[in-house]
Amino acid sequence: MLIVADENISLLDVFFQGFGEIHRVSGRSINHATVKSADVLLVRSVTNVDRTLLTGTKVRFVGTCTIGTDHLDLDYFQQAGIAWSSAPGCNARGVVDYVLSSLQTLAEITGANLSQCTYGIVGVGKVGGLLLKVFKGLGWNVLACDPLLQIIAGGDYVNLTQIIEQCDVISLHTPLTKSGNSSTWHLFDRQRLNQLRLGAWLINASRGQVVDNAALREVLLKRDDLQVVLDVWDGEPEVDVDLADLCALATPHIAGSSLDGKQRSTAKIYQALCVYLGQEPSIQLSDFLPQPWLAEVHLDASTDLAWALAILCRSVYDPRRDDADFRRSLVGTAETQRKAFDLLRNNYPERREIDSLKVHINGQSTQLMKIVSALGAITV
Repeated sequence: MLIVADENISLLDVFFQGFGEIHRVSGRSINHATVKSADVLLVRSVTNVDRTLLTGTKVRFVGTCTIGTDHLDLDYFQQAGIAWSSAPGCNARGVVDYVLSSLQTLAEITGANLSQCTYGIVGVGKVGGLLLKVFKGLGWNVLACDPLLQIIAGGDYVNLTQIIEQCDVISLHTPLTKSGNSSTWHLFDRQRLNQLRLGAWLINASRGQVVDNAALREVLLKRDDLQVVLDVWDGEPEVDVDLADLCALATPHIAGSSLDGKQRSTAKIYQALCVYLGQEPSIQLSDFLPQPWLAEVHLDASTDLAWALAILCRSVYDPRRDDADFRRSLVGTAETQRKAFDLLRNNYPERREIDSLKVHINGQSTQLMKIVSALGAITV
């Protein structure tokens, strides 16, 4: 069996070398000639897998180590009898950590009290659903918008107009869809961006095209009251440098790039391939995750709650480093910037998730325990 795979898939050899030969390729370089003789294709979000790429090839299984599938032509897969799998939820914890730490930075910039804000989550799937759980656990006021989920499962949801009108903070976690009434392409267009509340914060860690980047740049030039965090970009790896300059935080599509999330996604695709081939999985992810660099934190019961929340979030992840690295890369020609964007992603440093952090509370503090529990850390 020949497996063609994006060279940046974590633990690629560990999970897949037992199936046959692995041919590693840069994700953006994968083309028809590359995959013509392949039986299995493993990709990330940078590779568009469609009819043009696969027609006339031997590929019968496609695995994407991502939660999103907008880069896969699923209609063609069905027509051609090609099995496929994605990794929904694999990076949810990492994205939530990104949002929480970004909120700490925005609070420092503006002086806002996070517990007094009203939060809006657009898209309540694996990522948005976990973020909703964390916000509610912290006792924060949060509204959720997910029209499709509301139709399928019902629940306490609001529409997008209510999110824009009532929320101080809006965090986007919707998949990218381009057709019908459920389209999220430029969901936040010029009109909706202009309708944001005075002093609103907008965070996009979903897909770049969910926000009209050109319109956002124009709005930010006129409204310095808004605070924007962008991890994803319309047209990436090419980025609107002027828009990045106007953002409070700008990062190169790394919100979900925790070590745990990347390895979890590979394990999920491995399990799907085992099912496809009728084999029993024999490799466990738990055997390969290293010990976190920071394993334990000790807090006194008298610790200020806002300080504790900030220190716990940032002890695991601080987006300001990624923001600084990204801004330094936005120089030179467009081609230089595109290469730098991929280089930052492909050489991303090890980052763990907050649910691997053990927190010792010295003394009794119900409120402090509530924060630790809501974040998903381990109270010991």
